[in-house]
Amino acid sequence: MKQERVGFVLSDKMNKTRVVRVERTVRHSMYGKTLNMRGKFYAHDEQNQSKTGDKVRIRATRPLSRTKRWTIVEILKK
Repeated sequence: MKQERVGFVLSDKMNKTRVVRVERTVRHSMYGKTLNMRGKFYAHDEQNQSKTGDKVRIRATRPLSRTKRWTIVEILKK
């Protein structure tokens, strides 16, 4: 099974490419404090369907370009 993550589209300015922000909560190993970690992923969107602010599910795939390693599987919320 491939990795899947859920995040929000930050940018839809590129053709067939979206910048997706994924947030997750992690507990610090020593102090136990809850930390909010976030990452930016470049995802492929073949039909240019998603727009900025949409909640999407992305899946890991083979490298499509220098930075693109994810594809948008579905749009969860417009």
